[in-house]
Amino acid sequence: MFGRPLLRFVRKDTHINFMRGRFAGLITSAVLSLASIGLFFYPGLTLGLDFRGGIVVEAKTSGPADFAKLRTALAAHNIIHASIQSFGSPDDVLIRLDAGDGQETNKIVDSVRHAVDEAQPGTTVLRADAVGASVSSELFRNGMLALGLSLAMILGYIWFRFEWEFALSAVITLVLDLTKTMGFLVLTGFEFDLVMVAAILTILGYSTNDKVVVYDRVRENLRKYRTMPLRELIDLSINETLNRTLGTSSTVFLAALPLALFGGSTLSGFAWTMLFGIVVGTSSSIFIAAPLLLFMGEGRLNRNEETNNK
Repeated sequence: MFGRPLLRFVRKDTHINFMRGRFAGLITSAVLSLASIGLFFYPGLTLGLDFRGGIVVEAKTSGPADFAKLRTALAAHNIIHASIQSFGSPDDVLIRLDAGDGQETNKIVDSVRHAVDEAQPGTTVLRADAVGASVSSELFRNGMLALGLSLAMILGYIWFRFEWEFALSAVITLVLDLTKTMGFLVLTGFEFDLVMVAAILTILGYSTNDKVVVYDRVRENLRKYRTMPLRELIDLSINETLNRTLGTSSTVFLAALPLALFGGSTLSGFAWTMLFGIVVGTSSSIFIAAPLLLFMGEGRLNRNEETNNK
């Protein structure tokens, strides 16, 4: 009585033929990934302060922000090429500017502080961050290196734990997930910075765990049903793990949703990217990774298992 779950997303005896839509899943994924790659090159990602370099000042005005007065006050302090935008409430202002005019960062921040206070007395500077051009380029290289190393380590882990068919299909799926996430960032205009790199790495880790759960059941069923066709066996494995997959995904999704809705400008981009990655990672485990495994392992995985068990 006490061991029975209170909620099941699907019935225990569910038999959904997922592999029937394998071609549609792969074609849709390929089209979306190609479109995302195109968006990556044009118009491209909106690089954040970490990767672009410059200064970001977050301020709270005493009343609704008057952008005309703010721009006039900044120009009076020789700060001309500044981007001013509102976020959150009408009195929250974000000021972005490049630090390429040779002035010291502290002097620029002080000038911005004086300018906004002159424009609207009582304005409070909440945050001021600055990153140099050389540091930002190094951070960008390190961020891309982290993504590449994570994919390589995932490939090695799955190859060591399973067979090469599992590893290759998983990494291809993760690359497709990664490209779609990049396209999502371009379309939404969220800044791509170190926080987004952390979000993508988290998505890759979550998606890998989801695929390992399905692959582990496939391997168990290969030993249990030696004569079953691989297509039917993969469908069986997905159905057997479907409740766990949907339960885990829903839990993580609901945990990230409040951050997306109420996290403010600092956390909303991270949270929305996480939500998108959870949906893409969960669906790709079923409609991308499984069909790829079927195409790569059909006629071979069963023979391997039979040989290993003789």
